[in-house]
Amino acid sequence: MFAFDKTVRSFLLSEIVQGLKLTFMYMFTRPRVTINYPYEKGPISPRFRGEHALRRYPNGEERCIACKLCEAICPALAITIEAEPREDGSRRTTRYDIDMTKCIYCGLCQEACPVDAIVEGPNFEYAVETREELYYNKDKLLANGDRWEAQIAANIVADSPYR
Repeated sequence: MFAFDKTVRSFLLSEIVQGLKLTFMYMFTRPRVTINYPYEKGPISPRFRGEHALRRYPNGEERCIACKLCEAICPALAITIEAEPREDGSRRTTRYDIDMTKCIYCGLCQEACPVDAIVEGPNFEYAVETREELYYNKDKLLANGDRWEAQIAANIVADSPYR
């Protein structure tokens, strides 16, 4: 009886029919679980590490105090900082470069910064046409920070209970 049942099932391809039934059930009766990416975007975690940005204080002054902790802790040696003292005795950067071709997005620079000046922002779409566009200077980093300041500040507040 078992051999006859096995022969009938293999002849009628019942496993394939059951698989097709399941496939069509998911195709026509269940809601879609995929998104249409360029037009729809999924949620991003507050801890997402994307494109780098330099932040400013609310009065417009840059936050970076040129302590060079981010440069020292970077395992990929992607950060280069040059600084000089100002008239009021404080230090600020004259050059802040990140080589994004070297960066491994570990987030150590963000963790090491005592004033939350360097952060990894919410942007994950930064494809470029030339390699030179992946060398970020201070102006580009400050522009990124100005563009995403509201979202970066909200992400830092959302992540603060876990730090």
